[in-house]
Amino acid sequence: MSTMLGTTLSGRYRLEARIGAGGMSTVYRATDLTLQRPVAIKLMNREVSIDSDQLERFRREARAVAQLSHPHIVGVIDAGEDEGRPYIVFEYIEGETLKERIRRQGRLPVAEAVAYAIEIARALGAAHARHIVHRDVKPQNVLIDEEGSAKVTDFGIARTLDEEGLTADGRVLGTTDYVSPEQALGQPVTGQSDLYSLGVVLYEMLTGEVPFKGESQVAVAMKHVREEIPDVQAKRPEISSALAVIVDTATAKHQENRYADDAELIADLEDGLAIETTRAGSATGEVTSVLRTLPAGKQRRIPFRLRHPAISILAVLIIVALLGGGAVWLGTRAHHGTGSPSTPPPPRAPSPVHLCQSCAYGFNPLGNPTDEHPDASLAIDNQPGTYWNTQTYYDDTLNKAGVGLYVDANPGTTARILRVTTATPGFMATVYARDTKPPLRWPDPGWVQISASTKITANRDIRLTSGSTPYRYFLLWITSLGGHSSLAIDELTLYK
Repeated sequence: MSTMLGTTLSGRYRLEARIGAGGMSTVYRATDLTLQRPVAIKLMNREVSIDSDQLERFRREARAVAQLSHPHIVGVIDAGEDEGRPYIVFEYIEGETLKERIRRQGRLPVAEAVAYAIEIARALGAAHARHIVHRDVKPQNVLIDEEGSAKVTDFGIARTLDEEGLTADGRVLGTTDYVSPEQALGQPVTGQSDLYSLGVVLYEMLTGEVPFKGESQVAVAMKHVREEIPDVQAKRPEISSALAVIVDTATAKHQENRYADDAELIADLEDGLAIETTRAGSATGEVTSVLRTLPAGKQRRIPFRLRHPAISILAVLIIVALLGGGAVWLGTRAHHGTGSPSTPPPPRAPSPVHLCQSCAYGFNPLGNPTDEHPDASLAIDNQPGTYWNTQTYYDDTLNKAGVGLYVDANPGTTARILRVTTATPGFMATVYARDTKPPLRWPDPGWVQISASTKITANRDIRLTSGSTPYRYFLLWITSLGGHSSLAIDELTLYK
C-alpha cells in the first residue's frame, strides 16, 4: 500500500501518510489541494473492491455517516471513486485514539472516564436517532483531539435498522473484546448493543484492562455471552457505587435489564460525573468542558469552583486585593487612645471537636453493603468538595427505615451542634448518640436520640440536646432522600 503515497485521488486529494489499515480499507492522511487543508481518506483496498458485497458495504458506510452531524462524531467531507476504488473523505483529527491513551496512561482518572463515556453516548444517541447502529464501538474507534474531546469514528460495519443488512446471515462482526451477547450469537443488533459495548469501554477506562481474556476471539465472545462482567469496584474501590451500577446496567446480559436507550444511560452518566467530580474536589481538561453541558439541576450539585475554575480563581484574587486594601484603610483608622472599643466582642463561637482522620463510618444495618459506601472519611477530611455518598436508590426512595453515617469522638465529648454540609439538600435526618461501639442492627436501645428530625439544607447546624452528657459516637440517621437518588455528605462537623 505504500506505493499509494504521493498519488492524488480524483485530482484533488494527495495521499501523504498511512495512518491506519484494516481488512477492507486503508486510512491515509492527505491534503485537500483545493482547500489546502489536511483530511483523512479511507480508501477501499483494491483486492476487496472486486467483491460486490464488500463494495456495497463500503458505499453504505459513506451514506450512513454522511447523515450524521455531531460534535462527537468524525464528520464526512466528501466521497468518491478513483479508478474503480471508492473512498471517503473525513475531517482530520490530530491526536490519539482512546485505546492509545489507555495503553499510554493506564486507567484514566474516574471523572475523565465518565466524561468521555458521556461524549461517546451522545454521539451514539445521534446515530441511533437516525436509526444507525455503529456495531463496533471500541476505544480504537474513538479519537481524542488536541483539545481533549472525544470523537467516534469508523462506522464501517454500521447499518440502519430500516433495511436488511448484509450481515443478516448471522456472521458476527465487531471486536469481540467489546461485543454484546446478542451480537456474539448472531442475533439482531440494536442500539442497546452499542450501549453494551460502551459499558465495556467505560470498564476499560476505569480499570485499564478489558473484562475478559481468552485463547481466541471466539472464547472471549462466549465469555460475554455466559459470564458477568467482573466487579469494577473490586478493580478500583474508590469509584462510587452509583458509577458501578451504571457499568453493571450497561453491560447486563439480557437486553430487558440493560439501559433501554441512550437517554437513560446519558442521564445516569451525568449524575455519575457530578458525583465523581465533587468527590475528586477538582476538575480539569475535558471534565470541565462536559460539566458545562450538564443540565442546570445537575450542575447545581457541583461546587461552583469546579464548574467555573477560572471565575473562582479570579474571585480569590479580587478578595485578596480587597483584603489588602482593607488592611491599609484600617491601619489609617486605628484607635490610638486607651479607652475600650465602642462595640462589644462577639459571643464565643462553638469550637470544633477534633476527630481522627479515619473516625467516620457508613452505617447500613438494614441493607448491603453494611457500610453503605466505603469512603466515609471523605465526610470529615475538612476538604470542601470531597464527599461520602450513599448508594443510588431508584425512584428516589429509601427502601428501608434509614441509613446513616457516624463519627467516633474518642474518648467522648459534650457536643452542642452537628453541622452538615451537603451538595444534595432537602433530605431528612435525626442525630443519635451512644457510648459503646454501634452494633450492626436497627433499632438498638443503645442509641439515644439527641435531636429532632431535621430537614437538611446545604449548610445545616443541628442543635443537639445532649447537654452536659458526653458521648463517644454520633450518628446522622437519614430517613428520607428528599427527592434525590443518592446523597452526598461533604462534611460532618461536631461543635462543643
